[in-house]
Amino acid sequence: MLTNQYGRGDATFLALGGLDGIRELVDAFYTTMEREEDYQVLWTLHTEDRETMRDKLALFLSMWSGGPKNYIDKYGQINIPAAHKHLTVTHVERDLWLACMSTALHEKLYPDDLIEYMMIQLARPAEVIRKNSAE
Repeated sequence: MLTNQYGRGDATFLALGGLDGIRELVDAFYTTMEREEDYQVLWTLHTEDRETMRDKLALFLSMWSGGPKNYIDKYGQINIPAAHKHLTVTHVERDLWLACMSTALHEKLYPDDLIEYMMIQLARPAEVIRKNSAE
């Protein structure tokens, strides 16, 4: 059962370990994507410079989870559907992305209620990306 602690102020950001914890999560996420055959279809979609890609996701998740707005300072405003519009994202890619993030969250040994909260919340933008993709 989810607690009400996440999603308020910086509670999620702090539960993820702040920016350092989020950077570790992002590293685990992309390492899993790169190394595991099941996620290769996703890895091939990530053609941006790998360090920039990791930095963008870490800063986005930091801001999204209630932390500092460093993403905006560094990269400007984000429009999630527009940023992914060039990709073909079907139910398959959406579900693979979410599964890869779930794997990374479990690998980092976050509490089950935080993982559940994160997966529910991340499913929303993932579905928006799917609905607005170049499919």
